[in-house]
Amino acid sequence: MEPKIDLFAILPEDKVPEKGKVLISEPFLPDTFFNRSIVYLTDHNPKGSVGFILNKKLEIKLCDAVTGFEGWDENLNMGGPVSPDTLHYLHDLGHIVPGSIKVEGNIYWGGDIDSIRNLIRTGSVKPGQIRFFLGYSGWSAGQLEKELKENSWVTAKVDPEAIMQSRESDSWKRVLRSLKNKYRVWADFPESPDMN
Repeated sequence: MEPKIDLFAILPEDKVPEKGKVLISEPFLPDTFFNRSIVYLTDHNPKGSVGFILNKKLEIKLCDAVTGFEGWDENLNMGGPVSPDTLHYLHDLGHIVPGSIKVEGNIYWGGDIDSIRNLIRTGSVKPGQIRFFLGYSGWSAGQLEKELKENSWVTAKVDPEAIMQSRESDSWKRVLRSLKNKYRVWADFPESPDMN
């Protein structure tokens, strides 16, 4: 008898949340915000976790939504359901933006907003160097671990370039296909399990 493979059982080693990892939602996660999403964890500790959805681009440009960013024609991204009226940013400018928090490698979170505005105004920063988000994704102590036990997410390390460039909705499929494990097949499942 052939052994059965459970494509939706996530292996224990793929349920370890860490700062700098991504959370990849399982194909049929019913949550409106997190359905087919990739969340980059910028902080994870015993008190909770913070991250930003990488593949939920909004149809509004930063320069049209926030004053002081004239000429910056990049779209905002939905970072998550928490405090959706707040602006957050990931960038590779930590060496010149005071107050930036290093996440990993050359990826930083936050920092002095006036420095960011000045870099944009003087043309010293390119779109691939910074991403802006409205709101963030947050979990209280133990909440993310509970969701991981429920097989809602796979954790993975991805190329830093994917963090800064994963702006399109098909990024979820592309990141899954880049993994060298059974989760790659998730990318080919229809959005609804009723569709075939």
